[in-house]
Amino acid sequence: MLKLEAVEVAYGHIVALTGVSLRVLDGELVALLGANGAGKSTTLMSISGIVRPRGGTLEYNGADLSRASPLDIVGLGVIQCPEGRRIFGGLTVLENLRMGAIRRRDAGAVRRDLDWVLSLFPVLGQRRHQSGATLSGGEQQMLAMARALMGSPRLLLLDEPSLGLAPIVVQAIFQVIGELHRRGVTILLVEQNVRQALAVADRGYVLATGRVILEGSGARLLSHPELEQAYLSAAPGDRR
Repeated sequence: MLKLEAVEVAYGHIVALTGVSLRVLDGELVALLGANGAGKSTTLMSISGIVRPRGGTLEYNGADLSRASPLDIVGLGVIQCPEGRRIFGGLTVLENLRMGAIRRRDAGAVRRDLDWVLSLFPVLGQRRHQSGATLSGGEQQMLAMARALMGSPRLLLLDEPSLGLAPIVVQAIFQVIGELHRRGVTILLVEQNVRQALAVADRGYVLATGRVILEGSGARLLSHPELEQAYLSAAPGDRR
């Protein structure tokens, strides 16, 4: 479904990605791991069209994403749930969810998906008329994920969904990720909680200083001696 080949990205003189290549097959859950500054978020932003690669190719079902706009990429079914939640704090929970479906024209399916995401995250149903700004951090993360799902993603990009959350909320978030995977949603997951991510992933890639240094099944990566080294390695410059 998704193919990156030798992708390079720079922010001015700072090189963020150097020759990154990876694959995501239809129906897979692939984890993208690495320390802070390894280039994980930049990889997702490249796929979403938010940053432009200066080299390499990005293909989604054979379509070239390298020069596509973020709006067009969303229209293809590639939906990102960003790091830091970025919900609309002045809108209610329901209004946030409807924003996720803003490009859709299948009103009946949108209503069914709304019922579905509220069943995945029951607390959002209880808070449906509250503004997003009044939610707890965990509830805001649930809302960000639910909003992404309202876009009816064929490929869901999750950027650090457990960041800064209490363990009980992290468990709930990963239960939902596992349920989405069982339903056949294709997921590329950026996550620093290595054990949680690899426990649900089919395969994984490890980034260090903007390069893929390891790849393999979740079980293989968990037992790989270089995994800890990748997390401890310092990234030069201001990588993302």
